[in-house]
Amino acid sequence: MYNPQLETFIVVADEGSFSKAAEKLYISPTAIIKQINSLEDSLEITLLNRTHRGIILTKAGESIYHDAKYIIQYTKDSIERAKQAEGKHKYLIRVGTSITTPSQCILDLLPQIHKNNSELKFRFISFENTPENAREILQNLGENIDIVAGIYSPNLLKRHHCQAYQLYEENLCIGLSIDHPLAQKEYLEIEDLFGQNLLMIRRGWSEIFDRLRDELLEYRDIQIEDFTFYNLEIFNRCETSQSLIVACQHWKNAHPLLKILPVRWNYTTPFGIMYSPHPSYQVKELIKILENTKENIK
Repeated sequence: MYNPQLETFIVVADEGSFSKAAEKLYISPTAIIKQINSLEDSLEITLLNRTHRGIILTKAGESIYHDAKYIIQYTKDSIERAKQAEGKHKYLIRVGTSITTPSQCILDLLPQIHKNNSELKFRFISFENTPENAREILQNLGENIDIVAGIYSPNLLKRHHCQAYQLYEENLCIGLSIDHPLAQKEYLEIEDLFGQNLLMIRRGWSEIFDRLRDELLEYRDIQIEDFTFYNLEIFNRCETSQSLIVACQHWKNAHPLLKILPVRWNYTTPFGIMYSPHPSYQVKELIKILENTKENIK
């Protein structure tokens, strides 16, 4: 319904060179150049000026660039609607779940989702929470998994080229072994952390976590130990070493021997649904429902 070489052209324009576009598309620069030459021949216009500093869009190229994005997305939406009209996809949304991206959030939303659109269906796909899997899934949302629910930050969204719909602000809490002396408390004060070993995700993962780290570093009695990724291994380490870990309330079922306690501090992080910057028709419907019923969410 549209020339697929338009997608290659958009990547070339975004990257500013044939070689960078080739790296992103996993094909050779020669193949990229051939596609662009073929596209220019078929349109009978020059889209790019080739210079020793890279490529520059012509006036015609700028016009095509802006219209092509709309044409491609409109075409994809049109095909999606046609498939749904034929009953092939049946409004299916594939939800990725792991110990830090649990499905309970979506399950809690199902009544109001189905009240607004009973045709939306959900398939839950479990994945192992590893850095490689998380990176692959978030950078390719819409391919095998459509949405993932969890905490996020602007850095994370930018790093993985995805977007998010915020459901609410999640309080940062402390996770600890059910056998830890502090586990008997209903909530913690910062002073309760004195003399404790505190596991914290590495700096740069989240702006909010970094701000909390900066405050805690002012207290010499708190020993901060870095780790690189939230997974079952780090929760096991927290439990067996009797350390504390900065966590979120919705991870309360991540480990059977850990307890999540609120802390008297003012640190929250966005919690919501992460999805592709080019969402499917089904995901757009879901986001529309959530926007229209936002006052009913938590």
